[in-house]
Amino acid sequence: MIEGQQIFLTGGAGFLGTALARRLAGRNRLFLYDNLYRDALTASGLRDHPHVTFCQGDVLDRERLQEAMRGSTMVIHLAAIAGVDEVRKSSIRTLNVNTLGTYNVLEAARTLPNLVRLVNFSTSEVYGTMAYKVDELHDAMPGSVGELRWTYAVSKLVGEHFTHAYADELGMPTVTIRPFNVYGPGQVGGSAVRAFVLRAVRNQNLIVRGDGSQIRAWCYVDDLVEGVLLALERPEAVGQTFNIGNPRSTITIYNLAREVIRLSGATSQIEFAPLGYVDIDLRIPNIDKARTLLGYEPRVELEEGLQRTIAWFREREGLSSSD
Repeated sequence: MIEGQQIFLTGGAGFLGTALARRLAGRNRLFLYDNLYRDALTASGLRDHPHVTFCQGDVLDRERLQEAMRGSTMVIHLAAIAGVDEVRKSSIRTLNVNTLGTYNVLEAARTLPNLVRLVNFSTSEVYGTMAYKVDELHDAMPGSVGELRWTYAVSKLVGEHFTHAYADELGMPTVTIRPFNVYGPGQVGGSAVRAFVLRAVRNQNLIVRGDGSQIRAWCYVDDLVEGVLLALERPEAVGQTFNIGNPRSTITIYNLAREVIRLSGATSQIEFAPLGYVDIDLRIPNIDKARTLLGYEPRVELEEGLQRTIAWFREREGLSSSD
């Protein structure tokens, strides 16, 4: 159990940051550092928590970052530019925030005298367009230069190299997490699940990009949080990289849309739209390393996770199941 720590979360006001904060705030002091570009904090109920302090700032501002981080014993680095549409629109900003921002976080954490653990969030996109049961030793192979979506994967991969270098050369207790398609209540930003659920609870047609044959393994947010908590507390995690996901919750995008319609009871139809960019055809993790070293095991299967997500968004929209 993690308790008595001062925990600093960059991107702490985002979807994953607030999910982690809900689990950690009871027995620890938390500092959520975020520029509020995507705000899940307002809907989280955490702003008034006595153990939570919100610090507005940007990871590109190293001086403010270091000042806000002072006294922390654990650091979770979540801040990033993400989402295919956002990355393609702002590829330079993506590279800056995701590489220089990670460097700034590591430099600031380097000054902490009592640092117990630093967890850096990478991405499953480092495995490229075809990732079938990939393990952490699989080659990282983002796509070709010139395809803007890969600036995200490349920038995250640079962040991974930074994180491992600080562990190898300076002995910092770092861990890297590669999450696979996380979804759930409170999600903000781009995600097929969020987009489908929002449209379904409004009885709007669901838009599938491409032919819908893309395959994903979806990880419910609570299972992702469990993996991160294990990485924070298990000594075996230091210096390692872990896939965190749920290979059992694998489905095509088209069938995901159908499941959302079925579980929500919506009258929505499925519409197809041009993809417009290079997509990932297959993404399923091998999580044996996390199972062995961390004791990690995802518990929430897709149907249950979708039901919880639909219920949350329906409540936020002010709708009943009969609307």
